[in-house]
Amino acid sequence: MPQLAKRDGVWALNLDDDQNQFTDGWLTVVEAALSRVEAEPGSALVTLGTGKFFSTGLALEATPLGSAGFAAYIARAETLLARVLTLPVPTVAAVTGHAFGAGAMFALAHDYRVMREDKGYICLPEVDLGMPFTTGMHALLAAKLTPRARTAAMISGRRFGAQEALGFELVDSTAPEDSVAAVALELAGKLVGKDPATLMAIKTGLYAEALQSLGNPVEHIPGGVR
Repeated sequence: MPQLAKRDGVWALNLDDDQNQFTDGWLTVVEAALSRVEAEPGSALVTLGTGKFFSTGLALEATPLGSAGFAAYIARAETLLARVLTLPVPTVAAVTGHAFGAGAMFALAHDYRVMREDKGYICLPEVDLGMPFTTGMHALLAAKLTPRARTAAMISGRRFGAQEALGFELVDSTAPEDSVAAVALELAGKLVGKDPATLMAIKTGLYAEALQSLGNPVEHIPGGVR
């Protein structure tokens, strides 16, 4: 399960799970970790994957498309994305492995992304899963990606390696496997000390449209689930 530790003003949230899927238990631990970060004004946050995966996103095996609880599950996942998007501290995702679907959106919700340069993909495979993006997901991706990147990622479902992800501005920088965490922590360390109220106000303004949609009743899900 994810673990949180702090050093020199920077929180490190080590996701520390096999695929870091958005299970109920995983979401509960990450939500609690974000509450601790929010309680420490003037800090910064780095979120790190472990091993092969950063996050593979939704746990559809546990809460499949069309199930009775799917709408509430998606709303909870989107609420997490909105919370990361507006966290009142600078945030950096250390994409140490594959980031798929909602896991890619989780990385994108951070202010900055550093990706492992030799292995791992960022991918939005919803088109191949028969799962159209919700209004909130569309708004998040519109806020974070260029039109060119959205078309390339959302229409094709293609997998972006590090250099291609950098070219499409899905990530801000790349680093060798043994340096991803260090580069992300160094970047976050330079951003420690920002006023939390000012930072949250800026983020809320930047992402106002996405925040209006994320976590609201689910739309456009196969089977008519809402």
